[in-house]
Amino acid sequence: MTRRSRSLEPAAWWAVRRAQNMKPATYRCPLCGYRLHAMSPHVLLSPEGDTSRRRHAHAECVAAANLTTYDEWRKTQPRRPGLVARLLRRG
Repeated sequence: MTRRSRSLEPAAWWAVRRAQNMKPATYRCPLCGYRLHAMSPHVLLSPEGDTSRRRHAHAECVAAANLTTYDEWRKTQPRRPGLVARLLRRG
């Protein structure tokens, strides 16, 4: 059986954390489209850290998707000049 291709909403970065619950619930993985049982080890994805839009996903699917984490995204952002550079610019 082949996995159905699905995609996540666009986001600059993703917060990823482990999850496992004793609640008898099932979710649908946003990456592969297959069922995910809450009692099995999985991860929670939050686009740009917004936990109100979090999604449950298989850990294997997230690893294969190679999502950008906050730390990776932060490295690509322009850096503000340091204190010494700002002081020298004033004078």
